[in-house]
Amino acid sequence: MTFQKPSDADLRRTLAARQYEVTQHDGTEPPFHNEYWDNHRPGIYVDVVSGEPLFGSLDKFDSGTGWPSFTKPLEAGNIHERVDRSLFTVRTEVRSAHADSHLGHVFDDGPPPTRLRYCMNSAALRFIPVDRLEAEGYGRYLPLFQAAVPKDPTP
Repeated sequence: MTFQKPSDADLRRTLAARQYEVTQHDGTEPPFHNEYWDNHRPGIYVDVVSGEPLFGSLDKFDSGTGWPSFTKPLEAGNIHERVDRSLFTVRTEVRSAHADSHLGHVFDDGPPPTRLRYCMNSAALRFIPVDRLEAEGYGRYLPLFQAAVPKDPTP
């Protein structure tokens, strides 16, 4: 799969207003009032702009912040970090590598083993459930979820 950023005209046509504001203008959606903060289904999260794989449900945790939070990216090469000096503080912004979408921020107050909290905006993500991975071209991630399912001990 190749991942690229569509034209601005295409983005304005295909993205909802909040998705466009978050991904293209570094916006932030409200906590607890977004699509994935409380999603517990197995699957992966991709960039809503380009489709590049970003995070997996196996690394998602409840941070209590009201935004979807992850301990690590699914594909480190699809994430770029940069210093964000807005809001009178210094934070680490997380952007997608291919589409340069603003995703959220990463903090060092997460759980072990990484101690990282990738705090993302649902509006920047599209969730693909496990049963749709193959059909949507992300079948290479199926083994992650098969390994996480306990095996039936009976022969």
